[in-house]
Amino acid sequence: MDPDPLVLAFEEQIGWCERLGSPFMAALLRWLLDDWRASGPTRTLLPAWPGDARADLVPLRLAGALHALALAGRPPALAALYPPAAPAFDAAQLGPLLGRVLGDEGAHLRDYLARAPQTNEVLRSAVLLAGYAAVAQQTGLPLALREIGASAGLNLLWDHFGYRLGAARWGDPASPVQLVSDWRGPAPALPAAIAVADRRGNDLAPIDLHDPQAALRLRAYVWPDQAARAARLDGALELARRHPFTLDAGDAADWVERECQPRTGVATVLVHSVVWQYLPAATRARIEAALAAAGAQASTSAPLAWLSMEFHASGEPAELRLTLWPGGATRTLARAHPHGEWLEFV
Repeated sequence: MDPDPLVLAFEEQIGWCERLGSPFMAALLRWLLDDWRASGPTRTLLPAWPGDARADLVPLRLAGALHALALAGRPPALAALYPPAAPAFDAAQLGPLLGRVLGDEGAHLRDYLARAPQTNEVLRSAVLLAGYAAVAQQTGLPLALREIGASAGLNLLWDHFGYRLGAARWGDPASPVQLVSDWRGPAPALPAAIAVADRRGNDLAPIDLHDPQAALRLRAYVWPDQAARAARLDGALELARRHPFTLDAGDAADWVERECQPRTGVATVLVHSVVWQYLPAATRARIEAALAAAGAQASTSAPLAWLSMEFHASGEPAELRLTLWPGGATRTLARAHPHGEWLEFV
């Protein structure tokens, strides 16, 4: 195996794309990797990476930059060779065009490479819903949502989505976002409705959905051949225009210390999904300390919850965990597909 960390990052991401049902993305990244190894335009653009290429998701940064160009029709021939116009990766036609684009669009590509990918995988709400239901049932109070790593904040709108969870149905059947997830195992009974008192999110660089270029960037990180993901995103963007909410820019630990304080009459819920691994260790430690301190002030009339969907072991499914104060007991509620396609209760 090639020891270069950039090569290893590409190889790992190719494997993930294959396992998560994106053959176009897998083939695109394989072409880019082969071109890099052959000292082609990819290596001219990206001779090395100064940090941790795997943790920084460098392959997804570059793939997102190319997808943005295809979505923008720059050049028009690129869009014609990307899904949905093209059913599969055609190396004979797309390869030469990619070579030219990698040379001609250097400024655009370097801009994407300089920024971490941001996604709003709204199907993860089908996993988080189980946690919200547990908090609502145990506290009997409306939820005050506080999300870190919120990106564009679309998962804050989870109570406006419709859900098909195996045989169960929940939510708004007329919503433009209809989520289908395979709930397995001893699924809890869901309340007929879950009240949300307010919702607020945080991100280092929150996406302003009123900015067409920012919305394009969000769309570009949806893998080109996963049409259902794109449709969910489009529906959530429509809902965001109908139901505005607040997103704060800044450090996650600073924000948690300020925003995640227990309040009488609501259950305050800090929530995040596939975010924890990207936070610096010092930031994670501060968040844990802030929640412990706030939890010590919680009461039955002013509870605090920490709900997370994160990876806790390499190669394992994500885990849905809930900590609830007063008390501070932590439970693993379920294991889940990283995009939310299935949930298995434990």
